[in-house]
Amino acid sequence: MNPPPAKTRHSVVAGFFSKGVNELTPNSPPRHENQQGSLSVRTKRLVRLYGDALEVRFAERTAREYMALVGSFLAWLDAHGIDLVAVRTDDLLAYQSDLYAARKKDGRPYAIASQAQYLIVVKSLFRFLYRRNYLMQDPAAPIDLPRQEERLPRVILTKEEVLRLLGAASKATTPRSLRDRAVLETFYATGIRVSELAKLTPYDVDTEERIVRVLLGKGRKDRHVPLTRAAAAAIDQYLGKGRPAIVGSVKSPYLFVADRGGYFHRGQVSAIVRHYAKKAGIRKRVTCHTLRHSVATHLLKGGADIRHIQVLLGHTSLRSTERYTRVELSDLKDVIRRAHPRGR
Repeated sequence: MNPPPAKTRHSVVAGFFSKGVNELTPNSPPRHENQQGSLSVRTKRLVRLYGDALEVRFAERTAREYMALVGSFLAWLDAHGIDLVAVRTDDLLAYQSDLYAARKKDGRPYAIASQAQYLIVVKSLFRFLYRRNYLMQDPAAPIDLPRQEERLPRVILTKEEVLRLLGAASKATTPRSLRDRAVLETFYATGIRVSELAKLTPYDVDTEERIVRVLLGKGRKDRHVPLTRAAAAAIDQYLGKGRPAIVGSVKSPYLFVADRGGYFHRGQVSAIVRHYAKKAGIRKRVTCHTLRHSVATHLLKGGADIRHIQVLLGHTSLRSTERYTRVELSDLKDVIRRAHPRGR
């Protein structure tokens, strides 16, 4: 199995024009005369230019998700007979209202975060068109995003659960189990994203200096992340006895490879994490992101500076990291037991 084929230019925008928003029922009458049910040539060209900009700025998966939401917005415009370059702020307010009124198949409304993501993409599109002088003004600038609740991650592993998880992967010595242990140790040591882990090459890891170089992470930014001693040792063992046996005659540029030596897709990595969580007897729903949340929480509780955690996780904004600073219920219970007159 070979690595994923290189994407051709405009691969992100290919086919997105057929996407629609079935849940958004247009209630207001069309304002323009564009009732042909198709997008103008100019609109398609502008959206392709926006897609090109996304490919440069974001990872492929993020760019594809943005373009899918752009396709939904364009379908809404087309249903209302509104051309992209003629959009006014009032039109976007109507679109926002339809997002709020939209319902899933089971009749429930969409989450505020989902509604916000649609609007974030629309604001990004018009900001691009305005800054590139394709529009005289930005109609999306006055649009406010819905206020979202800031929630802690739903699942956080305790230190004991993480040790059980890592221990479940350290008992066997087959090439694949060596790989799996190295993957889990790397996750917990670095808080790396699964997409970043999958793209690592052997040249990105220095086990002597205990450093991982994350190249073109989220936001296409590079960062250096320290490895723990345990993670460096696990990677060394995997590189010495695990990876050569798995790869065989397959030429792969990646550090962590799938069972037949090919690219390690996120679904395969997630399956490994779930397998060892079950093997360790952990009843929580454990994902790759669970380990990322857990290492951040454990570092914070251990006294690490929040800005150091921000750099480790590759957060652009400190606000993304600050959600880990909320007091945990377990900590609050300990305080009550120690300090409350009737806590014991």
